[in-house]
Amino acid sequence: MKRILKIVGIVIGVLILALIALPFGLDVNSFRPKLESELSSALGRKVTLGNLGLSIFSGSISAQDITIADDPAFSSNPFINAKSLKAGVELKPLIFSKEVRITDLTLDQPQVVLLRSANGTWNFSSIGGKSSAPSSPSGSNPNLSVAKLEITNGRVSLGDTATPGKLHTYDNLNVTVKNFSFTSRFPFTLSANLPGGGDMKLDGQAGPINPADAAATPLEAKINANKLDLDATGFVDPASGIAGIADVDATVSSDGSALSSSGTVKADRLKLTPKATPAPKPVQLKYAIQHDLKNQSGQITQGNVSVGRAAATLLGSYQMKGATTLLNMRLNGQGMPVDDLEAMLPAAGIILPSGSSLNGGTLSANLNISGASDKPVITGPIKLTDTKLAGFDLGSKLSAISKFTGAGKTGNDTSIQNLSTALRFAADGIETKDLNLTVPALGTLTGNGTVSPAGALDYKMNANLSGGAVSGLTQLAGLGGKGASLAFFVRGTTASPQFVPDVNGILQDQLKSRLGAAGLQGQGTKGSVIDAIGGLFHKKKK
Repeated sequence: MKRILKIVGIVIGVLILALIALPFGLDVNSFRPKLESELSSALGRKVTLGNLGLSIFSGSISAQDITIADDPAFSSNPFINAKSLKAGVELKPLIFSKEVRITDLTLDQPQVVLLRSANGTWNFSSIGGKSSAPSSPSGSNPNLSVAKLEITNGRVSLGDTATPGKLHTYDNLNVTVKNFSFTSRFPFTLSANLPGGGDMKLDGQAGPINPADAAATPLEAKINANKLDLDATGFVDPASGIAGIADVDATVSSDGSALSSSGTVKADRLKLTPKATPAPKPVQLKYAIQHDLKNQSGQITQGNVSVGRAAATLLGSYQMKGATTLLNMRLNGQGMPVDDLEAMLPAAGIILPSGSSLNGGTLSANLNISGASDKPVITGPIKLTDTKLAGFDLGSKLSAISKFTGAGKTGNDTSIQNLSTALRFAADGIETKDLNLTVPALGTLTGNGTVSPAGALDYKMNANLSGGAVSGLTQLAGLGGKGASLAFFVRGTTASPQFVPDVNGILQDQLKSRLGAAGLQGQGTKGSVIDAIGGLFHKKKK
């Protein structure tokens, strides 16, 4: 018995020594052409491997300096460069028949460049499609399965063919896929650091791989992103001026032709125009969209926007045309508390007079949003009710024309009973038509005007004064204290508005009123007209 055990021990020892010596006697680089061929066939891209190594005890083959070619329609540079690739293999067929059967793949420190063309096609769309190998039939998926596929410590650069040098980089990319196959569904997890800080994670299932377009592969996933920089990530056109830091909690589902997504986006420090100031309050959007992958168009079926207690709905459609996205949407909000919205004014590029703020009241708006996303045109009515412009004395600011009106102070604040206008907000500035402003201490101010992109004001206004605001003018014009009309301009900037009398307008208005009071309006009697004009300035005809 001892003799038998001794023989068995010697045999086992010899086998162990043989296994230890095997890597030194087996040239694993002889498998490189076959491995390159199988990977190239599987991906439909030329794959180049560096030096190969073999570990018998772990049952794996490793390769250094891996390169996967890009779609030549996009770039002649590599699609993927990786430091190393480790492939788990079945040892028995490898040793005895030199057949490579892959059980798992780990790609370490890959650098991936994802490019999108003007028609919306991605450079990874053709992966797994038509193979470079003659034996692979066109339009069919290769018969390849891997129990576990991993990408560790990767880097992805995202861009488009129009500006290939402007890339957005995602670091520390890690991907785990189990039971991968081109022809079946497989679970996956993905995590990465985001440009500008923050991180994201996807958990879901994908597959089978679409043999004609990998980008059209069915997918279901849950997305969580923290501190996503809207500008740095490239998700928003930088020319639009939209920026901010967002947290995203959403789901996405695609059958390869239609994609749906819903979730919640909470944005801090939001900006809506290039020269805007970040909003100090967070904005929350609960959304649902339906997107047509082929036509690159979609519908927003739910868009609940809220800032504190202020709530509005955003609905409509969009059409992606290369680097441009065309919008056709409507934003509707009724009775929104001004105290919650006031912080959003700088984010929209709207500047109040220096040292002032809006307090109390409500804002209602029904706005159309159309045109390109980087230069949208916003039009529609807005109405402001029962609010106060704190820190701004409108009566005092009218001092330049007080010699005509006798208008006094409205106090440290200006109470606004009503403000309504037809708004047009675009890249070339703001235009307001049919502006109607009711200030109880003064009367009603009406007119039209514009605000340039730099904030310069150009308004022609008319004040229908009432109460104490007409005392000086009634004395001047002799109107009996029943009210007065005053024409003036608003110049300067939104931060420092200047009120300038429209002398011609004032004289015309008061002449018209005086002639009417004298019963001469529409008459051409020279002497009567002179008397009327003299009466305006308390002068008698000589």
